[in-house]
Amino acid sequence: MATNFQIERGNQGAVRVLALDGYLDAHTAPHFENAIQEEMQAGNLNLIADCGRLTYISSAGLGVFMSFIEEIRDAGGDIKLAAIAPKVYQVFEVLGFPALFDILDTVEAAAAKFAEGGRKEF
Repeated sequence: MATNFQIERGNQGAVRVLALDGYLDAHTAPHFENAIQEEMQAGNLNLIADCGRLTYISSAGLGVFMSFIEEIRDAGGDIKLAAIAPKVYQVFEVLGFPALFDILDTVEAAAAKFAEGGRKEF
């Protein structure tokens, strides 16, 4: 079965937004991983993952978040998650992501959290 996944990039003020759309699984995780690497190489260290159109996430997709969070935070940035649908949020919650990541209801709220300067710590 082919899985559809797209990433739209944009800005919310000074913060880079990666809008995730579709299935984030083992087949599509490398696309997301490449997008984060490209943003980091471009100097964009404050990232919001807009999950409003994310319909599924597997352990491989979750692994992408985990593989970059420490490196981004060590460089002075952060990844915040926004607009996660309840079905997808359950997966994040079961694996303890709310303790590791700021998860906000909207992209605007996530951008405001960056403006406040706060971030989760391991």
